[in-house]
Amino acid sequence: MAKTTAKNIIIDTDPGQDDAVAILLALGSPQELSILGITTVAGNVPLELTTRNARMVCELAGRPDVAIYAGCDRPLAHSLVTAEHVHGKTGLDGPTLPEPTMPVQDKHAVDYIIETLRAEPPGTVTLCPLGPLTNIATALQRAPDIADRIEEIVLMGGAYFEVGNITPAAEFNIYVDPEAAEIVFKCGAPITVMPLDVTHKALVTKPRNDAFRALDTPVGIATAQMTDFFERFDKEKYGSAGAPLHDPCVTAYLINPDLFSGRHINVEIETQSKLTRGMTVADWWNVTDRAPNATFMGDVDSDGFFALITERLARL
Repeated sequence: MAKTTAKNIIIDTDPGQDDAVAILLALGSPQELSILGITTVAGNVPLELTTRNARMVCELAGRPDVAIYAGCDRPLAHSLVTAEHVHGKTGLDGPTLPEPTMPVQDKHAVDYIIETLRAEPPGTVTLCPLGPLTNIATALQRAPDIADRIEEIVLMGGAYFEVGNITPAAEFNIYVDPEAAEIVFKCGAPITVMPLDVTHKALVTKPRNDAFRALDTPVGIATAQMTDFFERFDKEKYGSAGAPLHDPCVTAYLINPDLFSGRHINVEIETQSKLTRGMTVADWWNVTDRAPNATFMGDVDSDGFFALITERLARL
């Protein structure tokens, strides 16, 4: 049965090549997803660059009308850790894209998130965090009433069986701001998690990258150039056939949830330990009596996932 209305979403992001593909996938899917706004956060690179990159991606897609709000420039309790070693010095290395000209809104991202959730009917706005959870946690701290108004939080972050990619125990987005992640996971809103367990099964292999390039559009070519660049790091690190495309799992799930499978379990965030700070402690085997608070995905139909991305990028 076809959905009659598009899902209202706010994309909270720190682009990043994979963030860029997640945004493009959403922009190419207007029947399913209505982007109310894009909020930026410091993460893969500092805030100034993540905001610039979000604008560049919207302009690449021919959508300078999208409202972009800059958010928090540092984590709640610690100094910022970035990932230029993965994404390049701009965060979006690979393609050569023109300097963006579209505006950044005057309002702070956190104020925008709070005001939007209060203005829209309860249960009609989904938050899509693709980076550290600083903006979302700050909004929840400042306005606890919004937790009950969120339809769902669908986030890329964490890991259980795949453990860490920035430390032995922690995935990057959660590690950058574990205190924020703890606030989000305890907020009571419905949460769906796309951990490394899923994203490491969504690999951009050469044929999949060739399919992006073969679209022969500015979006298709830029996407292929981004994933080409992004790949070199992960292929070397994991010895895999391609790089995981982490963040588009969030937007793909919102378009077609049947591509993914997982379990509704308890997920806690480690904030105290030096050794495992930022670890997502996922009770996959239900060995504690802690109440489930998140749907933690474990598998993805990767062929279906890449077919969806390629088809939607072709529309832009």
